[in-house]
Amino acid sequence: MQHLVFVYGTLRRGESNHHFLSAAQFLGLHETAAEYAMYDLGAYPAVISGHQSIFGEVYLIDNEILNSLDRLEDVPVEYRRELINTPFGDAWIYIFQDEKKLNSIISSGNWDLRL
Repeated sequence: MQHLVFVYGTLRRGESNHHFLSAAQFLGLHETAAEYAMYDLGAYPAVISGHQSIFGEVYLIDNEILNSLDRLEDVPVEYRRELINTPFGDAWIYIFQDEKKLNSIISSGNWDLRL
């Protein structure tokens, strides 16, 4: 089965976990509706509900890659998956679950601009 996934942090091109998507098809860039907030957890970002847009990439993936991403994101403990609308179709986004761990917002909504 094929799925779409929207990635916004370490899974993006040039980032530390992009190798998980080496067999995936890159479809394009996407900016979400202003319904989220991105936080810097140090090694990776966390996205929760909020009032900003998030910048990322959309990929076409299979069940095997989706299962690998779920393990990486510790679903359903640390993150959960939700569907969002993209120009490519509905895509999975990983939403952080423990808002008590958040402190440093990335106001741009773009992990690449966090520094």
